[in-house]
Amino acid sequence: MEFLQLHYFQTVARLEHMTQAAKELNVSQPSLSNAIQRLEKRLGIPLFERQGRHVKLNAFGKTYLRRVEQAFLELKEGEREIQDMAGLEHGTVSLFVTLPYVLPNLLKQFLTVHPHVKVIQRQLGSALEMRNDLENAEIDFCISSTPVTGPDIEWLTLVEEELCLTVPKGHRFASRTSISLIEAANEPFISLSSRSNFREITDGFCRQAGFEPQIAFELEEVSAIQTLVEMGLGITFTLPLSLGGRASNPDTVQLQITEPYCHRTFGIAWNRKHYLSQAAIHFRAFVIEFFKMKSN
Repeated sequence: MEFLQLHYFQTVARLEHMTQAAKELNVSQPSLSNAIQRLEKRLGIPLFERQGRHVKLNAFGKTYLRRVEQAFLELKEGEREIQDMAGLEHGTVSLFVTLPYVLPNLLKQFLTVHPHVKVIQRQLGSALEMRNDLENAEIDFCISSTPVTGPDIEWLTLVEEELCLTVPKGHRFASRTSISLIEAANEPFISLSSRSNFREITDGFCRQAGFEPQIAFELEEVSAIQTLVEMGLGITFTLPLSLGGRASNPDTVQLQITEPYCHRTFGIAWNRKHYLSQAAIHFRAFVIEFFKMKSN
């Protein structure tokens, strides 16, 4: 069985269209069709239901695709393991971090100790995307305020932190140090997208306090949210640790929320079946120590 045939099969199964798959693979459509037919002939069973150029996996094809993807994953893991034989100093760490203001300082300190390690940050959104990329070995770690769970995923709590309410310096609450959340019921909130897990959490705190938040702006970037608050356009929920140095910005004030109790837990997740390079193992140990120092 040819490796190329399996690659072709995987692409056709993903796109469900022979012409589109041929274009992506940069081969002629007849050549692609012949390769798939040879694979089916060798297996002795059809893998697709055909409707012109459109194709769809049948039950045999779906079962076979799971095995093919597992084989490709094993090959990728083998490549990583071989590359890691060069040692710690030439390793690569891939990760997703939901704490944008923590990452620069964390990486600066880590790369000071291991200057030749390559760090790749992925941009993800939902907890489902994080879990899928961990399960598929697309990333080594996820450092998140959203617990990531799965049969093969390990989650380690790093630190627990209370949420605060951030208001502009000229706001009527700015002279205070704490607030009951119900007092902000009529305030315009600047929030993350409704698709984000953090937004679900903060909306839940508002409902627990007895009101629905009035969302004035819904943004994708935490930095943009903080900028609008600084401009006096609304208030927002924040985690001091995630803000880093921006938590002490003179244009905003952080208020402790006394009621209800609003908190989040930061943690790090990884796939226990996924091979971790020496660089990744050292990075995990560094992250654990980094957050331990932050919580003291």
